[in-house]
Amino acid sequence: MEEVSRMDEICTVQCVHADVVEQVKTQLPDEALLLKLAELYKAMGDPTRIRIISALTQSEMCVCDLANLLDMTQSAISHQLRVLRQTHLVAYRKVGKVVYYSLDDDHIKMLYEQGLVHVSHAHQ
Repeated sequence: MEEVSRMDEICTVQCVHADVVEQVKTQLPDEALLLKLAELYKAMGDPTRIRIISALTQSEMCVCDLANLLDMTQSAISHQLRVLRQTHLVAYRKVGKVVYYSLDDDHIKMLYEQGLVHVSHAHQ
């Protein structure tokens, strides 16, 4: 296998393609939107929260169900669900004394599934 040096990964000559830079600059989302996106990915960046999202792609579940499935305490699951709620990754509904959690919308399932596809290809 050919080894790539760090110098192979950077330009060896100073050259700015001003036309490309200007075109891309006009297409970039504003900083506030990019910050929200970073927060979304940060929330998804925790293995426990990804496991919760994975479970919720299959069915809505209550905290007790998730705790049992993931072999964790209800308190630990509740903490992770709070983070996921704050970033609008999950939603909940209360039925009597039971609170059911689900993915906030189909975009979340798509993000999760596309991430799985990406990492699956990266390992091949």
